[in-house]
Amino acid sequence: MVKENCGVVGIFSLGDTNVVPMAIDALRALQHRGQEAWGIAVPGKSPLKKLGLVSASSSEFKKIATEYSSHSVIGHVRYSTMGRSTIQNAQPLKVRDLCIAHNGTIANAQELSNLVGGCSFTPQSSSDTLVAAQRLVSLISEKGNMGKALSVLKNEMAGSYCFTFISDDDSVYAARDPMGFRPMVLGYKESDQIYMVASESSALSAVGAKLQRDVNPGELIRFSRDGLHTEMFSDNAKRAHCSFEFTYFAHPSSKMEGTNIYLARKQIGRYLAKKFPIKDADLVVPVPDSARPAALGYAQELGISFDEGLLKDRYSKKGPLRSFIEPHQSDRVEINRWIIPISEIIEGKHVVVLDDSLVRGTSSKAIIKALRRAGAKKISMVVTYPQINYPCYAGIDFPSQQELATYSEGKAKSTAEITEMVRRDIGADFLGYNDAENLADAVGIPRDSMCFTCSTGNYDSLGITPEFKKEETLRK
Repeated sequence: MVKENCGVVGIFSLGDTNVVPMAIDALRALQHRGQEAWGIAVPGKSPLKKLGLVSASSSEFKKIATEYSSHSVIGHVRYSTMGRSTIQNAQPLKVRDLCIAHNGTIANAQELSNLVGGCSFTPQSSSDTLVAAQRLVSLISEKGNMGKALSVLKNEMAGSYCFTFISDDDSVYAARDPMGFRPMVLGYKESDQIYMVASESSALSAVGAKLQRDVNPGELIRFSRDGLHTEMFSDNAKRAHCSFEFTYFAHPSSKMEGTNIYLARKQIGRYLAKKFPIKDADLVVPVPDSARPAALGYAQELGISFDEGLLKDRYSKKGPLRSFIEPHQSDRVEINRWIIPISEIIEGKHVVVLDDSLVRGTSSKAIIKALRRAGAKKISMVVTYPQINYPCYAGIDFPSQQELATYSEGKAKSTAEITEMVRRDIGADFLGYNDAENLADAVGIPRDSMCFTCSTGNYDSLGITPEFKKEETLRK
């Protein structure tokens, strides 16, 4: 079953402005959430879908804006957590008169497919988004409207989801799952009477719209000729905001759950300095790019020099891309090859390297080897995210234990033993992971309102008891 975590947008103009160019600009501002494919959908047409980055189609923007001219649109950038990078897997998808774009992962998609004729679906040919769309359309026919359909579907689906929909009657809808796993925000552009939803506020800023608020977990929003309508399809008060958004996934300019991401990351660095005060260090270096604010906060807290000892070669084919969200290991390695150390900064120094996460260990190994070659005397690695020990089924791409750096067969190991195992494997002199309480305190969100399932292995917030599968089985 193809699953994904991505970026979504939905725009509606009360003044008949062609909002397709805005959608393209918004998707470019969400490119950090997905690099594999992008697409838009307008009423009465089949969705437009393209492989690669949004900017790769820049020569076609004028033509697309003319051919798909509309006062209402939804859009999507894709980052797959399973499945190949094909045009068939790109979104939005259309089921009857409803187009859908999805950010998240439906953890029980195979089970849900049984409610919509599961025998016709296979893990190779279907997606969790398609299954959800099929079931939703069926429920709308049965219940009469979107709100009532979602109130049923929420009880049938397990997992994370932020949806945008567009119907042939021109209405744009947006829905966020009752736990609030994935982010979604509401915006308005007063000069053009334009309503907008997006995965992050960075997309609003890119088109001149003003952030109004977060879309509430369990909320359904509708944009139409009648303006903005909102209703709750769930009254669940429990929250499980993805903690990984705050350390890596979200854009630093975005505001999420009332918190600016850049400032949150800088605060995480300060809290890490108190947890791991490596006072004999000569230099603090960030792993580009998302670890930069945390590294600055760490250095400022301890009074240690901060410098850009590692730089990305942005002129190589994959240099500007984010390695973590590349679907294939060979591509991740290729991107990390183009993180280049500056020997004059590094040589003879005890370097503290700040990274946003340590998932597979691919980046960490490559970076530490590069720092050794550049003449580092000692390398301490401090990670802003807690130890990742379990697969994610809420929309982040580590669906098997086997691929994780912390994985080891045989006798169970303590947290300290796993940390030491990973330290040896990546070649660092010291390795320190953040912990959930420290991260939550730094962000300013209660620990029990954030999801740390990939660290703890407690899947209660998702409502599932997973059967862990091996990587080669999942990737087929």
